[in-house]
This record gives sequence, structure tokens and C-alpha cells, in this order.
Amino acid sequence: MMKKLPVGVDGFEKIRTQGFYYVDKTMFIAELLENWGEVNLFTRPRRFGKTLTMDMLKAFFEIGCDRTLFDGLEISKETELCEEYMGKFPVISITLKSVDGKNYQEACAALRSVIGIEAMRFLFLLESDRLSEEERAMYRQLIEVGSLQSSVFTMTDAVMLTSLKVLSLLLSKHYGRQVILLIDEYDVLLDKAFQNGYYDEMVMLIRNLFGNALKSNADLYFAVITGCLRVSKESIFTGLNNLNVMTVTDEYFSDSFGFTDDEVKELLVYYGREEAADIMREWYDGYRFGERLIYCPWDVIKYTQALRRNKNALPDNYWANTSGNELVRHFIDKADQSTRDEVEQLIAGGAVRKRIRQELTYREIDSSIENLWSVLLMTGYLTTTGRVSAKDYTLAIPNAEIRDLFVTQVREWFGDTSRADISRIEKFCAAFPDGDAERIEEMLHGYLWDSISVRDTAVRRNMKENFYHGMVLGLLQSRSDWLVRSNAETGEGYSDILVYTPDKIGIVIELKYADDGNLEKGCADALRQIEERKYTAALERRKAAKIIKYGMAFWEKECRVVMGGQ
Repeated sequence: MMKKLPVGVDGFEKIRTQGFYYVDKTMFIAELLENWGEVNLFTRPRRFGKTLTMDMLKAFFEIGCDRTLFDGLEISKETELCEEYMGKFPVISITLKSVDGKNYQEACAALRSVIGIEAMRFLFLLESDRLSEEERAMYRQLIEVGSLQSSVFTMTDAVMLTSLKVLSLLLSKHYGRQVILLIDEYDVLLDKAFQNGYYDEMVMLIRNLFGNALKSNADLYFAVITGCLRVSKESIFTGLNNLNVMTVTDEYFSDSFGFTDDEVKELLVYYGREEAADIMREWYDGYRFGERLIYCPWDVIKYTQALRRNKNALPDNYWANTSGNELVRHFIDKADQSTRDEVEQLIAGGAVRKRIRQELTYREIDSSIENLWSVLLMTGYLTTTGRVSAKDYTLAIPNAEIRDLFVTQVREWFGDTSRADISRIEKFCAAFPDGDAERIEEMLHGYLWDSISVRDTAVRRNMKENFYHGMVLGLLQSRSDWLVRSNAETGEGYSDILVYTPDKIGIVIELKYADDGNLEKGCADALRQIEERKYTAALERRKAAKIIKYGMAFWEKECRVVMGGQ
């Protein structure tokens, strides 16, 4: 029976025991043991397998582990390593991605719950004859809840701040072995705290919690921490001199998160969809970690799932659709004309040179457009194409999925900023039923020079036309009393934009992108297409009193508008 695709499954044991396909990343364990520091921080974008990797580490190192989970995997060939390390350590494992709250008190309650639930995995400590009564009392403070029916943990703030250190002390004393500490998605709660206005309080709490657990902890063998961003040492990791940081620009562990080209090919062959390799690469490859090109695993799994249902399935924005992508939108909102020009270069397939700051506080992220470039790299919206100096990199959009996201966000941004200028937009819209092609062209030209456009031959023609189509459509849709349709079926095909006003004026608009810069020919081709494909048929059926046809042609930031015969 063919294995299931692990869509949204990040439990290592579940994948290995319930018939899910697994891309073998177990040699990460060997590389970690060979290159580890006492505290190891790995930063990668979301949906690149960080949580599954952490669960794999827990399954490998924890005392009492099921060794058969690793049968047939690459790490099982390292017999001496497995004999020395597999199943030999107490492991504390928490994820902070669910720690949220509208205020600091709610977030603290959520953090208590995460720590308390993990502590309850070790209820045997209540009966351990290797602990003193005082030490067992310390453990009870970690797991106490308000009532038998309540799941609200009541540990005080002081107890919470020392909770991970105390738990490592108790486990180390019980087992006679140092503890491995795993903290997944450490920066998520900081992001949420910043968004909800209690960032300073949360920074102080996490600084103390991590400081107690990670700094001068004699009971700690090593710790692994994951997140998207490397939050400034002065903010969180104060005084932590044993921090071993591995970001997307580092050579080590470059293929430990995400899928390599060979791994994707093997997966597609397994499911009989190897013919989709090229489109999979175009849409979801292109992330450069160190010197390795890496696919986003979430995208690969989701698109393979679609291909299993329909071998001709088109790719989609799977990764981009897992969040609101406010970061790109915020970046575009803050962009000046120079930065907009750089975004155009990126969308067109080019690269920009930027100085990257690997350490930032959340307050600094928003303080300048230059810092936002760094965040776009760390969170997966951009990737490196080369290193110019110690801190300077060339950045590019990694693949078709992210390019499409940028185009979409640019289009939405343009529509919103344009609609904010009510008088300007009203004049623009009024020019269409007035038959004033000159005014339409003049105002479109102004909008283009104020905005980000899609240019250059590096981008497919339909993507360029889609951008200009979306821009004009967004402007016209500001008239709520007009019927405005996009790609409406009429006559013998689909017109780009169809408008019907309360005054029974019908408007047909066809857009072209002039690859050769010949705007006059582009307009003529557009008007000819309206006539040949009878795009006015739907308006004629509505008994339009007047029908106006416009051919529009665009090239970079230049445009031409020609009105056809009435």
C-alpha cells in the first residue's frame, strides 16, 4: 500500500508508525553531535520542518525511546553513535508557537500551561527515591492546577522563571544523566507580544527563563532552539556566551531543513509524478541555505497531494497562503520610490545588494526599511544569490510562488493607496464614460510612476498583463454603483474588463503588454481583438445606450490608451 503524504503532520512517531512518507533527515543528529555547542539556535522560515526535526531529536535521545522508529533510516547505519546516544538522556521538549494572549497576563497563563503540561510527563518524580522531599515539593509546584476540574496551572511567576532549570535539575538527579532541552519556535511569542503591546514584559520574562535554563546550568547536556529570526542577544540571550547560531546563510546544516532536489525527485518518482519535476522546481525550489538550493517542504507535499488527484494540477501558493503575509505588505507600504524600483527589479527576476543584520530586536525590525530587507531574507520571502562581503548579500525572490505573492501584494497595495485619493480616482473613473482617452492615459501614467510595476522579459507575459489588469480593475471597482466584471465571458471569448454604468453606458477594455515597447501596435491589437471576438455582445444584450471600447497597452511604466469606434 502506498504511503500517505504527511500533510500537516509533524509528529515523528506518528509518521513512522502510521504509514506516512518520510524524507529522511536523521543524519541531522550525527551532524549536530559533531558540530554542537552547548546551546544551538537554528533559524529557518516557517513550514520548513523545524518542529518535525525537534520531535525527531526527542524520539532519538529520550530514555525509553522506541529504537525501531529509526530502523532503515540513515542514522541507524551509525552503529557506534546510536549505541552511545540513542535513548540515553532525559529530554525536556516544549514549543512556544501556541503561547498567545491579548495581554501579558493571558500570555503568561499560556506559557504556564506549556511548561506545566511538559512537566506532567514526568509524574514518576513524585515517587522518586533519588529526590529529597524538598525536591519533590519543587516538582509539585510545577504541576499544580487550580482544581481537579481545572487545567489552569497555578505556578507563580517566580516558579515559572526557574521552571526549566528546576525540571532539568530534578530529571538529572533522578536519572544520573544530564538533560537535553528542546525549545521550538522560541520567537513566536515575542512576535505576538510585540503585536499586542506587551513586548517589554515578555522580553524580560523570556530573558530570565532562558537565562536560568541555559546559562551555567550544570544539569544541561545541550539545548536546541528553533525560530524564524535570530533575536538580538541583548534582547533575549543576555550573557549567554555558549550560543551556537546557525542561520540561513551558514554552511553547516544547510540541507537539514527543507527538501533537496534529489529528495523531491525521489518523492515524485514514488508517487508516479516525476513528469512534474520541472514545474515543482520552478515554483517551490530556489531557497539558498548556505550553498545548497532547497525546496519548501510544505509546498512540495501540498502540490504532490494535488498531483495525486489530478496529474495536470496547476501549482498554487501553498506556503504563502498559510499566513496573512503582513510582512510583505508592510514592507511595500514603507517603500519609497527607490525601494519600489528595487521591488520591480526583484519581481522582474533581478537581484538587489543589501547589508543584512542577522541580529535584530522586534523594535528594530520596524524602525527602517533596511532592517525589513533582513527580515524578508530570514523569513523566506527572499533568498541570497551571493555574498559580497561579511555582511553584504545579493538578494532575490526564490521562486514563482513568492514572485506571484509579491505581485499580488503589490496589486492590493496599489489599489488601496489609489482608492485613498478619492478626488483623483473619481476623475479617473469619470473619464471612461466621457470617452476621454487622453485623460485616462495621463492619469494612468501618473499612477504607474507612483507605483511598483511588473517589467522585464524575465517575468512571463501573462504575469505582466495580470499586474496592469489588476491595477486598472482595482481603480474602476472603487465605483460601487458600476457593474465591473473581470475576464467576463462575452461573445467568443473573455474580455479583460467589462463595465456597465447606471446611465446604460457600456465599456469594454482590453489590455496588452508591449514586449517590444510598441504601444500603438499594442492598442491596435487590443481593439482588433474586441471586434473579432465580439466582446460587446453582453453589453448589447443589456440594451446599452452607448458602448465605448478602449485598447490599452503597457510597457514598464509607460502606457497608451486608444478609444475604438462607437
